[in-house]
Amino acid sequence: MEEYEYAIIGQGAAAFAAAIKADEMGIKTVMIGKNETEGTLLGGTCVNVGCVPSKRLITVGNYLDKFNNKRFDGMSYAARVNNFNKVMQDKEFLVESLRSDKYQKVLRKLKNVKYMNGFASFEDKNTLSVNGKKIRAMKILVATGARARVPDINGLDKVKYLTNEEALSMKRLPKSMIIIGGRALGLEFAEMFTHFGVKITLLQRSERILPNWEPEVSYYLEKYLKEEGINIITNTDIKEISNEKGLVKVFFSTGGKKREVTAEKILLATGRTPNIERLRLDKAGIETDKNGFIKIDEYMRTSAENIYAAGDVTGEPMLEALAAAEGNKATINAFSDRKVSIKFNTIPSAVFTFPEAARVGFTDEEANNMGIKCACNTVLFKDLAKAEIINDTRGLIKMVIDAKTKRIIGVEIVGENAADLIHEATIAVKFNLTIDDIIDTVHVFPTLSEITKLAALSFYHNIEDLSCCSE
Repeated sequence: MEEYEYAIIGQGAAAFAAAIKADEMGIKTVMIGKNETEGTLLGGTCVNVGCVPSKRLITVGNYLDKFNNKRFDGMSYAARVNNFNKVMQDKEFLVESLRSDKYQKVLRKLKNVKYMNGFASFEDKNTLSVNGKKIRAMKILVATGARARVPDINGLDKVKYLTNEEALSMKRLPKSMIIIGGRALGLEFAEMFTHFGVKITLLQRSERILPNWEPEVSYYLEKYLKEEGINIITNTDIKEISNEKGLVKVFFSTGGKKREVTAEKILLATGRTPNIERLRLDKAGIETDKNGFIKIDEYMRTSAENIYAAGDVTGEPMLEALAAAEGNKATINAFSDRKVSIKFNTIPSAVFTFPEAARVGFTDEEANNMGIKCACNTVLFKDLAKAEIINDTRGLIKMVIDAKTKRIIGVEIVGENAADLIHEATIAVKFNLTIDDIIDTVHVFPTLSEITKLAALSFYHNIEDLSCCSE
């Protein structure tokens, strides 16, 4: 039996952050790779079948869109994909390069960490079985991630559907596609394939896309996506899916009316399910919620003593950066007297459509439900000088503040570079800054980041009555 101070089950963002921290602390560690996500190699979902490949293809699609949208007069525009295989090969080269540089090479430099390529399962709360070997560890971190959830829809098992993994490895572009799901993944893929010339129909169960976001952001983003030609149908109840002459047909109802839509491919963007099947969590006494995600407390501790969990296997929110933070902090909590936690309201997230959407903190509704007497204002990008300069005035910012203290408690943005712009708001939420702190900070003119300052100013002024550089 091999013995270690720390066993990390997983090989993604949470696992790597934990391994790096353990190595820094001089802890004898074993990292055990492999999980249920077939396309997930060393490095986990993000680099292999998630953020990295999808954002590369989204960037290519956005590049096409910018050329073909004829944003500026007096210029000739023409762009199209004439070799989709080459686009996909370049994407694969990027993935392999980052996997090598950011994971394989990093792992080799960790002097106190041994890597084992295999599935781990619990024998008891301190013992794991890996490739027929017994591994004993004082403390264990479960960071096995999650994979695409396949919903229970009549007839789905009879059609060849796509998840994010298959969609990111297609060799040929279909002419049409149905996407089920109107949250981040569904929206990103819908627009990406639209830019590549695929006719998209997106079916969303709730009354609006991004149902947990501010309604203004959902409304405007849906408007922009529809203007690009995406057929978005909300408030849908899917009844059945079938094959018909080589095409996929979806039968659904909306507004009390029965409808159907047909396409060459169907993509599922219906959430994630945890990779726990092989772990035998019951042997260690690890509790899960009704969907199978591992329950943890604020310090990433599970119900079993000395066993921690981090990343997507613990459920929403599922964000690469958050997984890394959890893995890091779980290790600190396990091997030091410090007890560190994460304030989830300070974690930003984004949807990489074009324009992008990003958020941090509480929504107006969430703040009110918590008993906070809040105030909120919305400012459109059309009132921003830089938006006029780049000739893209789509977008808005909504800022929620504590009406009593003027402290910023939530911000959502839809607009160009929203995923970058959200970080000023993240600092504001994390460090309890007020609108006056933002106003008193000089911002470079002309920039898109001024939208945050305009939002703060809007609590004192009508933005339309201000000059470009008002204090």
